Amino acid sequence: MAYAFTQDVPIDAAFYRRIKDGLGEDPPKGLIAHIAVERPEGGLRYIDVWDSEDDWDRFAEDRLHPVVHALLGNLFGGDLPPEPERSPISVIDVWLA
Repeated sequence: MAYAFTQDVPIDAAFYRRIKDGLGEDPPKGLIAHIAVERPEGGLRYIDVWDSEDDWDRFAEDRLHPVVHALLGNLFGGDLPPEPERSPISVIDVWLA
């Protein structure tokens, strides 16, 4: 069963690029699709689809959080803001070109 969610994050496209640069080119195991879009009210919205929630958790813990925490630590001096809430969504179909 696929695991999918949306997440609204209070960052801009430039900060997002820094995160992606820190993650490197290799896509994570279990990732089906990741889409980042600008929100009209500011910030970005992620739409993610993974093979499983375990794949997402492993990626977040092993690769994503070290990169994001280092970048945010430079901005906030060690006091990291709370992680934005994830809103799970039910996957009916994934159709990729």
